[in-house]
Amino acid sequence: MYEGPIQDLIDELGQLPGIGPKSAQRIAFHLLDAPIDDVDRLADALKLMKRTVKFCRICFNISQEDECRICRDPRRDRSAICVVEESKDVVAIERTREFKGLYHVLGGSISPIEGRGPGELHVRELVTRLADDTVTEVIVATNPNLEGEATATYLSRLLKDFGVRVSRLASGLPVGGDLEYADDVTLGRAFAGRRPIG
Repeated sequence: MYEGPIQDLIDELGQLPGIGPKSAQRIAFHLLDAPIDDVDRLADALKLMKRTVKFCRICFNISQEDECRICRDPRRDRSAICVVEESKDVVAIERTREFKGLYHVLGGSISPIEGRGPGELHVRELVTRLADDTVTEVIVATNPNLEGEATATYLSRLLKDFGVRVSRLASGLPVGGDLEYADDVTLGRAFAGRRPIG
């Protein structure tokens, strides 16, 4: 335990996801040794982010305006919506350059352990987006874990009567992976999703 502001900083850094006590201490001492201008720039960037970044009123992706750049882009395919858990998932999918439609960010996944049900997610807003019959496909791209699967199952049941095709991202073995290290669920999915070759 240190005293005063350095311990306060370590405690605050330790609240961040993925930052344990050792990492928090290492970052705090790095900042202590850094030039004041560097620390001021970091502090200013944090304050500016909190003041200016908001959520898109349509898809709930992060944005500096009322609508994010993807929702504003007239070249995007408005017939397809890819449903993701978090804004960082949008970035991951955009990096592939495979999807040209719109997104809908749920703001998490269904997790009874954490007390998060469908009512805490942006599900109602997704349903509202399907009302005008523009959307013909909803691609559920939640994480391939227990919470993501529960969310995908819930959404597929909810949306089956809306006249849209509901699909799920394929999942299976990663390229470069070894079969002996694959878990049972991943290996099972790889078999279920197999495709003909040649």
